[in-house]
Amino acid sequence: MKYIKEFRDVSMCKKIIKNMHNKSSKPINIMEVCGSHTMAIYKNGIDKLIPSNINLISGPGCPVCVTPREYIDKVLELSKMKNVIITTFGDMVKLPGSFKSLREQRASGADIRVVYCPLDCVKIAEENPNKEVVFLAVGFETTTPIIALVVKEAKRKKLKNFTLLQNLKTMPGIMEKIILDKETSIDGFICPGNVSSIIGSKPFENLSKTYNIPMVIAGFESCDVLCAIYMLMEMLEKSQYSLKNIYKRLVKPCGNEKAKLVVNEVFSKDKSFWRGFGFVENTGLKFNENYKEFNAENKFNIEFYYNDSEFNEECICEKIIKGIKKPYECRLFSKVCNPVNPIGPCMVSVEGSCFSYFKYGEYSFDK
Repeated sequence: MKYIKEFRDVSMCKKIIKNMHNKSSKPINIMEVCGSHTMAIYKNGIDKLIPSNINLISGPGCPVCVTPREYIDKVLELSKMKNVIITTFGDMVKLPGSFKSLREQRASGADIRVVYCPLDCVKIAEENPNKEVVFLAVGFETTTPIIALVVKEAKRKKLKNFTLLQNLKTMPGIMEKIILDKETSIDGFICPGNVSSIIGSKPFENLSKTYNIPMVIAGFESCDVLCAIYMLMEMLEKSQYSLKNIYKRLVKPCGNEKAKLVVNEVFSKDKSFWRGFGFVENTGLKFNENYKEFNAENKFNIEFYYNDSEFNEECICEKIIKGIKKPYECRLFSKVCNPVNPIGPCMVSVEGSCFSYFKYGEYSFDK
């Protein structure tokens, strides 16, 4: 149980919380930009245990949540084509498009399959040589290496019926966008531990130095999150603007070099469209020349015309993703929009802030 039980120690958590309450009562806005941190905070009731002057804000840390509506609309069009198999991670089937979700489309007869590992898509393509298999490649730096390996494997096997409709995104650039956004007011960041395990701590260290804002890379257990909050409080109190890495058991300064090499072989940096933010430079990926044959956009002549407005005008997911609003401020939250009937993307994924508020708050069906 080394590195797990130790970070769930109740007595240690109590000490950290006690020390927090002895700190300054000055209001502090802390944003976590990882859906797993959001889930850990509300699952463990951390938001209710810390001092009231600390405002925890959920950022764009859920890849499903920041995926544009038009992406789903294009997938729905693809799924109507003869001999096309859509493969995807589970949460994506519930993400609403303009008129329906992939789950509803599947119920109408479309061949849409949930996979637990992207490598399964290669097997599906091999077993169905007369059909086109399209994988919905959505995620951040954490899932990108395995997706790059899948593309390499498809090329090695010379598969001609396998492509990716990719909407992969990268984290440091969107954090910079948040820092510069006049609508947000963030005093410190809890940096994404999973992303950091791939890209390392240096990109976040550069951000911290450039914009004089404290940041902490943390794991996902109770002690991890509480320590991150406490360290941010200390740094702000002492006017120290730097990066602290308290997830050294997994995160190294340069990250995972092998994973980065694989990603850089298949992809290169590009702009990307984020729900709530619009186009942001250097926050997305595009296929390198040697792997363009696996780009579904080229093969199926797909063109995106992104629109940042929500289909349902009462949904405020784009403001929740930016940290401007809380889930309970949405008129639809818990009344119309819930995990069984998600209206907005933030209620779809287990990493979505609305889902966490609902699941672990007083609104839960389980209570």
